[in-house]
Amino acid sequence: MNDFRIPLGTWAEDIIEFITDTFGFLFDFVATVVSGAFDIVDAVLATPPFWAVIIVLAVLAFAARGWKFALGTVVGLGIIVGVDQWENAMDTLALVLVASVIAILIAVPLGIAAAKNRTTSNFLRPVLDFTQTMPAFVYLIPALILFGIGVVPGVVATIIFAVAPGVRLTELGIRGVDSEVVEAGQAFGASPWRILRQIQLPLALPSIMAGINQVIMLSLSMVVIAGMVGAGGLGQIVVGALNRIDVALGFEAGLSVVILAIFLDRLTASFGAGTTPLGRLVARRSHAKTERETAADVATPTEKPVDRELVDA
Repeated sequence: MNDFRIPLGTWAEDIIEFITDTFGFLFDFVATVVSGAFDIVDAVLATPPFWAVIIVLAVLAFAARGWKFALGTVVGLGIIVGVDQWENAMDTLALVLVASVIAILIAVPLGIAAAKNRTTSNFLRPVLDFTQTMPAFVYLIPALILFGIGVVPGVVATIIFAVAPGVRLTELGIRGVDSEVVEAGQAFGASPWRILRQIQLPLALPSIMAGINQVIMLSLSMVVIAGMVGAGGLGQIVVGALNRIDVALGFEAGLSVVILAIFLDRLTASFGAGTTPLGRLVARRSHAKTERETAADVATPTEKPVDRELVDA
């Protein structure tokens, strides 16, 4: 057997140690921001009585997909209350929302940049391949070293794991916009920013929303893994049930995760389609705004005024 061994693991350890020593202040700042955001969202979800939160989420579900989805939301969340997992479910929902929002804020701009610049796309592609294929447990090791035990390493590992589909589908959606439509906007003198805002993003919205949906689903799939590093919520309950081989508790916590996953999946899948009550309202307002701006452009005088004396002659 060959005794030669490439010390990749040692090199990775040295890199993590260097990053920790050099940029420790930055990671402290990130930990403070993420922890503060989680505390705020968790307080909003966990402080009110459960029935108030259920009503708000049911109204949101009704606006997104109608009364059937609203009724299903009430029944599903009622089951979570019935199995006494409400507080843990709200902790999990807060973690997923914080991680998803941060991942989306990273993914969408990166997807736009990749769609606009081939070099950026070529650079991001192997990075995204790496983040998607690396086992999720591996992310916990550097996250624990950099941020310690608690919610923050779980959120950071979730962001790294979930950001890739948001970038890919945003890039795919913008690249899929008909080039003739973009050229028409350019022919009318629209700026690149306006073309992006009023042409490319609206037409790419279904693909972007599919990416956001996948980001949220992957974030929720990291709940149990995040529970292993002290993130709390339903993930920690599942881990505890696994350690004690408690089938009843594990089933209740797992069912609660499934209910949250179905709610978030159906909710996010509704946006951007324009077929739901809320989607039609957003579409109408966006269309009306575009018509007003187009009318303003048409009303802008672009020709020389006609000489009245020549007309009279």
